[in-house]
Formats: sequence, C-alpha cells, structure tokens
Amino acid sequence: MSQTIAILNQKGGVGKTTTAINLAAYLQKLGKSVLLVDLDPQGNATSGLGIDKTTVDSGTYELLLGQIQLADAIKPVHDSGIFIVPTNANLAAVEVELVNKPNREQALKAALDKAAYDYVLIDCPPALSLLTINALTAADSIIIPVQAEYYALEGLGQLLQVFQQVKGGLNPQLEIMGVVVTMYDSRTSLSDQVLKELQKHFADKLFKTVIPRNVRLAEAPSYGQSIMQHDKWSKGARAYKQLAKEVVERGN
Repeated sequence: MSQTIAILNQKGGVGKTTTAINLAAYLQKLGKSVLLVDLDPQGNATSGLGIDKTTVDSGTYELLLGQIQLADAIKPVHDSGIFIVPTNANLAAVEVELVNKPNREQALKAALDKAAYDYVLIDCPPALSLLTINALTAADSIIIPVQAEYYALEGLGQLLQVFQQVKGGLNPQLEIMGVVVTMYDSRTSLSDQVLKELQKHFADKLFKTVIPRNVRLAEAPSYGQSIMQHDKWSKGARAYKQLAKEVVERGN
C-alpha cells in the first residue's frame, strides 16, 4: 500500500531537504519504489538531486494548477532509482493563483491520486503556507526534522497546531510518524540537552535514529547526489540507512 509522507518544519536550515533526499535514496535501496515531490519554491530537492531548475518546464507548479497530469511531471533521477516531481521558479507564485480556486487545499492530493509508488515523500517549504496545507492534506503522515540546537523547539507548537487543524478538518487520517533529530553533535552538551527535551515532549514519536552533523552529508547536494551516492560509508549515510529502516517499520 502506498504511503505519502510530508517532511516539514517551518524553520529553515534544519535538514528537511537533506532528510527528504536521503530517506528517498535509502527507501529505494530497501527495494521500495519512491517518488519525491519538491514542494519548496527554493527547489533544493530538485538541485540536490542534480537537476538544473532552470531547465524544468513541467513540475509541481503546473501539476498543482492542473495544467499537466502526474505522469508528465515525473522525472527519473540519474543512476539512483528515485523519481522526482521537480520544481522551478514559478512555484513561488502558485499560492496566489490557487487562492481563488475551489478545493485549493486539496490540489496536491488530487494530483497525487494515482501515484503508484510504495512511498511518496513531499519536501515542504519552510513556512506554514497554503503549499504546506496542501502537503498535510495529501499526506498519510508527517516526519518533523528538528535541529539539535538552541532554538530547536521554537515554532514547533505552531506547527503542531496547524497539524491538529488539518487533522480535525481536511485530513482526519493524518498522523505524526515521527520527529527526527538532525545535525546532532555528540561533543556538545547542548545537542544532548535538546535530545532529552525532545524525548520528554515526543516520547515514542521520536525516532531512535539520530542524524549527526557530518561534512560529507552537507557537501553531497553540491554534487547533485544523495549521501548514498556521495559517500555511503560516512556517518551520515549510516544514519539515513537506519532511519529508512525505522520508517518502514513504523509504516508497517
């Protein structure tokens, strides 16, 4: 059965796109078919997988407006087995164009209706916007990456409030699959404090896997590669491999 997972946090720079790309790579490695949807106007998932955003003539913008079908928006990612709905600069304007349309919160859900993949991962924008509402309405569950730094919990309350509103109205089946700690540095007591605070707040919703701060992980997008392609023996690669296994377990 297909699972649609929105990966979101309204804060930028928390490893959201890194998580989307590398989770996609390792789910595919586990034998799952994976579609990654780039719903962030910045297009980092698109460029992070080696696709030039300026050459994308059909992607999430056209899909959300119903100008193309899903099959026309999907692009294979070279040598990875992953498929992506890429984005281009037009996506920044889509909210204005959607605002007067009926069922505007369900545009993505309708577009993904016939997605025949084991996993559909949605890389959300770092904002609680109409695009994010579309992702939450289309998703079965959400994964929240949280950076192991001082302001980690800031804004999470607001994000969870939006989650509850969508669950209460547009998508009653929506669940939190888990919270994943990113950029964890075992050498600092701050990382440990943040981890303990998240354990207190989220208990069994917190993934056991912790994503470390890792240079190889940070540089992989500049090569247009997942960490599995860039350096599969790195700490970051081992962590995302483990996270993918946890995601499969929780999905089951």
